[in-house]
Amino acid sequence: MPKFGKASLDRLATCHPDLQRLFNEVIKHYDCSVLCGHRTKQEQDAAVASGNSKTTWPMSKHNSLPSKAVDVAPYPIDFNDVKRFYMFVGIVRGIASQMGIKIRCGADWDGDLEVKDQNFHDLPHVELLE
Repeated sequence: MPKFGKASLDRLATCHPDLQRLFNEVIKHYDCSVLCGHRTKQEQDAAVASGNSKTTWPMSKHNSLPSKAVDVAPYPIDFNDVKRFYMFVGIVRGIASQMGIKIRCGADWDGDLEVKDQNFHDLPHVELLE
């Protein structure tokens, strides 16, 4: 059974308890790595500058503590394997639904299960809906 490494556990620990519960369940079924939980102002500014985020400080759900957003990638990480990311998002959504945790994913921002209508693809991003 897969398990998180220390870096993933440390990043996940900065996240809301519901995200921790969700990904502690996901890892039992699918190997993945936590790339980012909470972001400081400097980290958020860098994410915007690099094009990895469109949301400025402090408006991102990554900016709260605990973070209401997390970036997670299927392991081993291959950002060019887009189909694998979409499959992983489906697994995460299914597990979240079973657990009663309401989320939104950067692969389908509007949650309509149509991914061709997205204008910003943030495939690792998962956030809590409030």
